[in-house]
Amino acid sequence: MTEEHLIELCRQFNPKAQKMLYDKFAPKMLGVCRRYVRNRDDAEDVLIESMFKVFEKMETFKNEGSFEGWIRRIVVNETLMFLRKKRLLTMELDVSELNSLDLSENITVDDDFAVADIMRVLETLPHGYKTVFNLYVIDGFKHIEIAEMLNISVNTSKSQLILAKKRLQTELIKLTN
Repeated sequence: MTEEHLIELCRQFNPKAQKMLYDKFAPKMLGVCRRYVRNRDDAEDVLIESMFKVFEKMETFKNEGSFEGWIRRIVVNETLMFLRKKRLLTMELDVSELNSLDLSENITVDDDFAVADIMRVLETLPHGYKTVFNLYVIDGFKHIEIAEMLNISVNTSKSQLILAKKRLQTELIKLTN
């Protein structure tokens, strides 16, 4: 069955088609939720809420662009709403740490790390750092979009990303020693 046909059946609230769509996208979208939400049960709850929203809003998908990308955006937005409700989404700004950074520097880590190592270190970041890092680096949002989504300034988004990268670099270097 083509994706277009599956979408059309879901628009008609066909339960079998909805199950097929859920089964197709849920594992990947749970991964998106888990990048933002530490607790697996909470991430699964966010996923379920997100998929309900996908089915409710199916008619708003205009067949322009990637359907998976459309779903991902809903999942990210639902995840951010969850973090706001739980008051977990706070932007942490250590001015002394920021003042010591060269904001033009490109932070890199030369060693190869397993994805599991990077994800484990990412989990230790404060929610603000982790959220901006995920939105920018992994999900590909621009700082202006992140600022709007999180109701912060563009400069706060940029500083959170810089600090997240710096913290990741420090922690990954510790892993190599």
